[in-house]
Amino acid sequence: MKTVNTIGELKSYLNTQRDCGRSVGFVPTMGALHQGHTELMRTARQHNDVVVVSVFVNPTQFNNPNDLRNYPRTLDQDLLKCEQVGVDLVFVPTVQEMYPEADTRKFDFGHLDKVMEGKHRPGHFNGVAQVVSKLFDAVNPTRAYFGQKDFQQLAVVRELAKTLRLDVEIVGCPTVREEDGLAMSSRNMLLSPEQRKSAPLISKTLFEARNKKELFSVKEMISWVIGQINSDPELNVEYFEIANANTLETINQWSEAGEAVGCIAVQVGDVRLIDNILF
Repeated sequence: MKTVNTIGELKSYLNTQRDCGRSVGFVPTMGALHQGHTELMRTARQHNDVVVVSVFVNPTQFNNPNDLRNYPRTLDQDLLKCEQVGVDLVFVPTVQEMYPEADTRKFDFGHLDKVMEGKHRPGHFNGVAQVVSKLFDAVNPTRAYFGQKDFQQLAVVRELAKTLRLDVEIVGCPTVREEDGLAMSSRNMLLSPEQRKSAPLISKTLFEARNKKELFSVKEMISWVIGQINSDPELNVEYFEIANANTLETINQWSEAGEAVGCIAVQVGDVRLIDNILF
């Protein structure tokens, strides 16, 4: 496995691979890799001749300086996991390498980046679009892999690829969960033992909600989910919204969407966790 730190080295390696007609699968990450990431890599490995992983904590997508500062960084373990899965190249750039000058580009994804995460984390998806577009330009992948845990991000990245007319297939992969149902996240390692015990109530409630769809209106479902999770003093729901799974437009009645998605963000002490469920 090869590790490079500059875009020049990355492009040089990949140009050689493409000259030989090899397809490139790309998994962009912010490091602190867990099984969810390794599943993305394994899927990329199955589909492509060459697999590239990036490890870069992107500052432009954090609207909270403390969140950026506290984000876990475990590069040595990350590289080991990449090697075990059979990744060909890991790109580990510095902030200076990715942003030699300030990126002032503004992206507009219509409704997609204005609701839920976009509403509660202003500028977040603009930062995601900045870094993903830069990474796509550097890697020029055949396919790129993203987890469905970040449901809204996946929708934004698909729209980004369409807007920029990028010749890349965006592949969404199922959410990987711990044995107790908690969605795998790099942030889970920041939870205290007590918080970690409480956190699975998030997914447990979402799974129950899916089974109760016929019993509740959309409004009643939102109220029930928030009430269930907030009953644990360790947990505080920031938002729970039910939307059309394709457009992310908020729905008021189940009949307004063929498939609906419930997206949630929960504050667990200083740690913010997100999850979703398809109805």
